[in-house]
Amino acid sequence: MSNLFQKALLQSRLPLVCFKRFRGKINIQRPRAPHYERARVLELVKPVYKLPDFNAPCLEENAAKAIQKVDNPYETIIAREVRNWLEHSKMVAFIHLNSIKQEDFFKVQVALHRYQMKVKMYSKSVIKLAVDGTKFEAIKPLFDTKTVLIFCPDESKIKQLLNVLKKTPQFILIAGIAHGRFMSKNEFVDFASMPDLTTTRAQLAAVLDSAGAKVVSDLESHQNQIVGMLEAYMRQQDEGSSDKS
Repeated sequence: MSNLFQKALLQSRLPLVCFKRFRGKINIQRPRAPHYERARVLELVKPVYKLPDFNAPCLEENAAKAIQKVDNPYETIIAREVRNWLEHSKMVAFIHLNSIKQEDFFKVQVALHRYQMKVKMYSKSVIKLAVDGTKFEAIKPLFDTKTVLIFCPDESKIKQLLNVLKKTPQFILIAGIAHGRFMSKNEFVDFASMPDLTTTRAQLAAVLDSAGAKVVSDLESHQNQIVGMLEAYMRQQDEGSSDKS
């Protein structure tokens, strides 16, 4: 009797779960609208961003100006060093620095040191402090990104600099200073193809000398022509007198 009671009344049956694949094709570009309750929840949790005020940039700039600037003696010393490099270097190259290993960066420093070139890197605040109120103030926009400075006491070594940069794709030339003139990349490369100042002076002296020699030869051409004609006439007279005798 107990066995019958357990089998007939106390036996539990497990529900049968059958997974059925969605028969329709899911449209990714135009998905179905969510259920009403779910749509209410999504609308409730949607983030709301505050629109910036019309004069917010002006207010932020005024607030930044109102903040008292802290004097940094170390930056002042470094800025003085930068200004000294800029004023006493015959050639300055501005290089945009991409991601590079420290080992490769050191190799470039060694290669440039052979030509007496120094590789320096400074922050934007130091550059701003160094060039404000000077003739180098136009270089400040170049330091919005990571920029390296290369100083050289001799402007005739631009070709050696370009040869080293060709072997280092992480160093990208963006501008330069030579003979106290700020140049773009193309002007800086064209300046490298020009001869040095001594050779140019020698060529100018040769041109001026040739022009003077041509003027002298043109002035003496008529006199030389008359002298030649007189000599020819004298030879004819001498030949005539010798035939008569």
